[in-house]
Parts: sequence; structure tokens; C-alpha cells
Amino acid sequence: ENFPFCTIDPNVGVVAVPDERLDQLARVSSSAKVVPTTIEFVDIAGLVAGAHKGEGLGNKFLAHIREVDAIAEVVRVFEDGNVIHVAGRVDPASDQQTIEIELAMADLATVRKRVGTSQGKAKSGDKDSQADVAVLEEWEKHLNAGNPIRNLRLSAIGYRLAQELQLL
Repeated sequence: ENFPFCTIDPNVGVVAVPDERLDQLARVSSSAKVVPTTIEFVDIAGLVAGAHKGEGLGNKFLAHIREVDAIAEVVRVFEDGNVIHVAGRVDPASDQQTIEIELAMADLATVRKRVGTSQGKAKSGDKDSQADVAVLEEWEKHLNAGNPIRNLRLSAIGYRLAQELQLL
């Protein structure tokens, strides 16, 4: 539909990824069936400013985003009076900035929550939690400065935490 928030559920498309090498392997191994890998694309409706606070359908959309392995941001760059823009104007740079801010703010909330949990365990002497707190506090500063976690070089602890927390 041509109004904001009409797309609630993600649209999913599955695409086969052909690979000539599969046919060669099938001949060598006498495979009866060749099944190419697939990529699942999930088209999630756009984020609006304040999504990390639940604006629009933000929390639901952020939950959908957390379930994917990679994010490709697509912003509108065309003018068309028949296609409504949620902000009432077409400004791709602003839209991209909104997406980045909302993802970072959602990550910041997740990191802050985990800092609190890990600090409690760290006080009891848990070494793993102490290590986690050091990484999480670094991330909190990084996110507060407006930088996404993906710009950091992750240690083994950081990589584990990023996977556990499903950071965006």
C-alpha cells in the first residue's frame, strides 16, 4: 500500500546460487542429485527515527533485523508524488543516517543491559564476566560516540559477545 507502516511482516525471497563446479563434482562423485546453495533475502520495512524506543513498529522491525546474517541498507533516491515517504521528503543521506543511528542505539541498549548483568557476576569474582565487562564498556563508549561496533577490531571475547548479543 502507499502509506507508512503498511508492511508489517517481512517479505522473503529465496534465490538459488548456481555454481558450475557443482556439476563437475556431481560427475566425479556420480551424485544422483545436485542441490545448489540458496540465499534467503528478507525485505524488512524501513526504520523511522525513534525506532529503538519503539516508534512506529521499531521494536518489531529491529527484532526481524537481528535474525539475519547480513544487512543491506536500501534507501529511496527518487521523487514520485504517488509514492509516500514516511518523512514527507526524499533525502537518502538523512534516511541512511537514521538507519545507522537506530541500529547503533538499539545496540547501545543491548550492550548497556549486558553490562549490568556482567558487572554483577564480575563482582562475585567470575573471570569471564570481568573480561566481558571490559569489552562491553569499551563498546558502550564507542557506541556513545556514534560509531557502530562493526568498525572495531574484535577480540575473541568481542566476537563471542557480538554473536551472543546479536548486535546489528
